[in-house]
Amino acid sequence: MQTLSVSTSQRTVLFVALSALALVSYGAFLAAGPKHAMATLIGGLAGLALYHASFGFTAAWRHLVTERRGTGLRAQFVLILLVSAVSFPLIAWGKDFGLPTGGFVFPFGIAAAIGAFMFGLGMQIGGGCASGTLFTAGGGSTRMMVTLATFVLGSVLATAHMHLWGKLPKLPSYSLVQDFGPLGAFAITALVLGAIALLTLRIERKAHGKVLPARKTESLLTGPWSPMAGALLLALVCILTFVVVGRPWGITSGFALWGAKVFHAVGIPVETWPYWSWQKDALERSLLTDMTSVMNFGVILGAMAAAALAGKFAPVRQLSQRDLLTAVAGGLLMGYGARLAYGCNIGAYLGGLVSGSLHGWLWLLFGFLGSLLGVRLRLKLGMG
Repeated sequence: MQTLSVSTSQRTVLFVALSALALVSYGAFLAAGPKHAMATLIGGLAGLALYHASFGFTAAWRHLVTERRGTGLRAQFVLILLVSAVSFPLIAWGKDFGLPTGGFVFPFGIAAAIGAFMFGLGMQIGGGCASGTLFTAGGGSTRMMVTLATFVLGSVLATAHMHLWGKLPKLPSYSLVQDFGPLGAFAITALVLGAIALLTLRIERKAHGKVLPARKTESLLTGPWSPMAGALLLALVCILTFVVVGRPWGITSGFALWGAKVFHAVGIPVETWPYWSWQKDALERSLLTDMTSVMNFGVILGAMAAAALAGKFAPVRQLSQRDLLTAVAGGLLMGYGARLAYGCNIGAYLGGLVSGSLHGWLWLLFGFLGSLLGVRLRLKLGMG
């Protein structure tokens, strides 16, 4: 009887998640057209893949440091290379074939370095990156729902100061695709990522005597998936985003908008802040007209459906004081840091690298340094 009850409960959650995904997609279609509807469904596929593969950037970076295991990091590199093989030509030649595509290519300076470091620190304390926060919150993690709420708060608070941070020195934007062409840019990217991957293999063999086997895919429907299966499906997500949306996948600009709309609704004059002064209409329009937001909604609902399929959607009602405080601190750090650094692990790191942008590599460097400090703090706090 107990098994049947749990199964029935999970079926209900699955029905609610899929129904909500369909409604959001239809609402996005009515509000903004077919591209927004398709983006919602692409987000749903991302949520499914992220949950079943447990494809978090946070744990992968931490496992390399604490366990000398590089499986997760190598899966990230496979994801980046698969997407780059398609995105670099699209960025260079897409407009010639009716697929105008732009990359995320931004200048990187002191503010961005601080922001990436803050994000790396925050994701270890908070227990998840931007994509990780979305899929674990959607999967029923109460702690990550708190992280998501403070992530949104940190994002909007950062927009109040962006005009000040923007005055700090920065390097000019630089594109490998522009200077070396798609093939040259891909070769450089593959060479650097391949060298790092070989280093992780050496570290792993030295620590364990061999390369440890990765988790295997047990079921495509109910999971779990191997890291490489997750990389393949997420590569499809990223490529579809380039084709449908015309740019890389992003997450955290949506969080800033959510927070700004809440502030605006309660009478805080965010429209007077320089960051929002040129996009006041976004504060008035429905969130269903914002491409990043509808993809985020899709990720949450896709992960919710995946958790139900796996029979694991079971939010807890209480959190320990440590879990609550670290979730709040981690969310605030990630939210604020992401705005300074042009995004998160998805928009800045993944989005930057698959755009051939120098800022993606620098984000990786400073984000990883922040993550190292975060791992040490986790150990001192007894978080593992």
